[in-house]
Amino acid sequence: MRTPQGIGTAHVLSALCPIAVKARTWEGSMENVRKVLSIEDNRSDSTFRHIVGESPALKAALTKVEQVAPTDSTVLVLGETGTGKELIASAIHKLSHRCGRPFVKLNCAAIPSDLLESELFGHEKGAFTGALAQRVGRFEMAHMGTLFLDEVGDLPISLQPKLLRVLQEREFERLGGTHTHKIDVRLVVATHCDLTEMVRRGQFRSDLYYRINVFPITVPPLRERREDIPQLVCHFVDIYSRRIGKQVDHIPLETLAAFNSYAWPGNIRELQNLIERAIILASSGTLPNPLPSSDPIHMEMNSARGTFKESQRALILYALEACAWIIGGQHGAAAKLGLKRTTLITKMRYFGITRPQPTSEAREFQDQSQTQLREWTFSQ
Repeated sequence: MRTPQGIGTAHVLSALCPIAVKARTWEGSMENVRKVLSIEDNRSDSTFRHIVGESPALKAALTKVEQVAPTDSTVLVLGETGTGKELIASAIHKLSHRCGRPFVKLNCAAIPSDLLESELFGHEKGAFTGALAQRVGRFEMAHMGTLFLDEVGDLPISLQPKLLRVLQEREFERLGGTHTHKIDVRLVVATHCDLTEMVRRGQFRSDLYYRINVFPITVPPLRERREDIPQLVCHFVDIYSRRIGKQVDHIPLETLAAFNSYAWPGNIRELQNLIERAIILASSGTLPNPLPSSDPIHMEMNSARGTFKESQRALILYALEACAWIIGGQHGAAAKLGLKRTTLITKMRYFGITRPQPTSEAREFQDQSQTQLREWTFSQ
C-alpha cells in the first residue's frame, strides 16, 4: 500500500492523542479526529489499496506502473507465481485514461489450447461442432479498454501469429467468420516463465516476444521484500479474522521471525493461505505459527543474528505506528505484541527505537484542534 505524501496517519494520531482522550468526554470534539482520518483516507491512492508494502523493491515496481499507465503501450509483467501480477495489471488499467472502460482478464493456462482461439477472438455460429451460437471473444469485450492475458508463456505456438497480427494491425476475424473487426485495446500480459529462454528453445516466437516486451515490469518475490511481511501478516489477519469470525489480538514475535526466515516459494499467495489456516487454528486470540517446525528446503534461517533482530525491530515499529505510539494499556503496542509494558520499553531501548517528533504540519494541526476544543468547551 503506497504511503501518501505529506503527514502520516501515525504522526497525526500521536499529535492528537491528548485531544482524543478528552474527546471521550466531549463527544463533539471527536469530529476533529474524524476529519483527520477522512483527510488521510482521501490522500491514500485507492489504485494501490490492495497492494500492501513499503519495501524499495515494491516501490520501484509501482513507480514503473505510474510511468507507463498513462500511455497505451503494451506492458509485460514478470514475476513468480503468487507475487500479485494481476494486481499490477489492474493498477495499470485504473491509472490509465481507459479506467472507465472494461478490464477483461484471461488466464491462458486455464483454457484448453483447442478453445483458446475462440476465447480470444470469438466464433461464428457453426464454426465448429458445438458452436450453436455466435460468441464474442475477449478482444471484443475489451474494446476501448484493457485486456490482461495472464500466463502468456502458455499460449500455444500455433496461436501466437494471430496474437501478433492483432497487436500489429489492430484487427482480427472471429473463428469461422470472414468479417474483419477493428479494435482499440490496451494489452497487458504476464508470465512466470523465462520468455527469452523459451525463445531460444523455439517455444515462443521471437517476433511476438519483442512485440510484447515494450515495457517490462518485474514484480519482486516475497523473499526479496521481507520488510513487508509484518504489514502483510497484519493485513491478512484482519481480513480472515473478520471473515472467519475469530478475533486475533496477539501475533508473537517468534511467529513473525519464522515468517521472516521462510523462503516463501509460493510468495504472497502462500502467505495468504497460511494466515487463513492460522486463523482457523487460533485460540485465545493468539496467532499460531502455521509453518512446519522444520523444513530444510524452504527455511532460510540465516547464520547471521541480524535476521531475527531485524524482524523483531520491524514488528515493534509496525505495532507502535499502528497504535499511534501508545505503549501501555489494553490497546497499546505492548498488548498487541503480547509483551509487558516494561519489556517493550526495554526492547525499544535495545533496538534504538524512539518516538519520532511530530512534523510541523502535525503540530500546527494539534494547535488548531486544541484551540477548537477550547472554543467548543467554553461555548457550552
